[in-house]
Amino acid sequence: MPNRRGFLAAILLSCALGATAVAADDGLEALKAQYKRPMRVPFPEGAPYSPQMATLGKMLFFDPRLSGMQHMSCASCHNPSFGFEVPVPGAIGAANTPLPRKAPTILNAAWLPVLFWDGRAPNLETQAQGPITAAVEMNGKFPEIVGRLKAIPEYKAWFGTLFPGTGVTQDTLLTAIATYERTVVAGWAPFDRWIDGDAAAISPAAQRGFDLFTGKAGCAACHAGWNFTDNQFHDIGIPTKDIGRAAFDPDDPLAKYAFKTPGLRNLTYRAPFGHAGQFADLDAILTFYEGGGIDRPSKSPLISPLSLSRAEHADLIAFLRALTADKTETALPNLPN
Repeated sequence: MPNRRGFLAAILLSCALGATAVAADDGLEALKAQYKRPMRVPFPEGAPYSPQMATLGKMLFFDPRLSGMQHMSCASCHNPSFGFEVPVPGAIGAANTPLPRKAPTILNAAWLPVLFWDGRAPNLETQAQGPITAAVEMNGKFPEIVGRLKAIPEYKAWFGTLFPGTGVTQDTLLTAIATYERTVVAGWAPFDRWIDGDAAAISPAAQRGFDLFTGKAGCAACHAGWNFTDNQFHDIGIPTKDIGRAAFDPDDPLAKYAFKTPGLRNLTYRAPFGHAGQFADLDAILTFYEGGGIDRPSKSPLISPLSLSRAEHADLIAFLRALTADKTETALPNLPN
């Protein structure tokens, strides 16, 4: 009889452990579903996608004739080789001096409800206008740019075909650039293949890092969803005199020193990190997060010191690196004479 009872107890324990494992698997699959990539790029109704429009926008994005001195383009600060950023704390503008903030990537910008570190642009058309006309950036003037493009037969023909009856204007130029920028989407990363069911697509260390990212480390509180951003503004305690979002939302006590949560795709190419490039690499910014930043009234309640072991620190970095897609070459457009 005792042996029979022991046998039954073993069966019950095995069933309980099996049920726990199934529940854990179901929980992981539900969590992974939150990071599954969308299959379509959203385009506004008033500016639908067409390959011709995106091609024109790409030409303009890489054309230095949109700058005042015709010596820099949008790609000067948003270089495809560096995750559509540049590998310096502040990109070099028209005045040949570093800008106070790091150029944010345009990767996956089609999904962003607001643009710039402080969120001052409500859409990509408005965002594109800012750097082109800013004196410290491209220092362009639209009447001059429009006249310059109208004088180029191929551009005049392109605009005449795509914007019949309108042609080259400030608005049509910005529409074309924004259309191209919406096509700049991060490629499939090892993490995506893991999400799609390839259990060996990322290393065990990266899988442990995902568990930390969504659990103990609390990263997912701000870096949420497939693009790893909540599109909100947070003061994470970085020493800075830049008031960030507070310039546009002065009534919110948490807006001071707050900046928009950046997405985390293709991080391998995008160092340095931080709104002003304060952190040289992933190790540096993760170490900062572990310290919890400096305390001040505006600091986000989501930010507090982390107690990570060296192994956990390494696992988190392994996970972040798994968000980088295989590198592809962005073909430069042939610009008209």
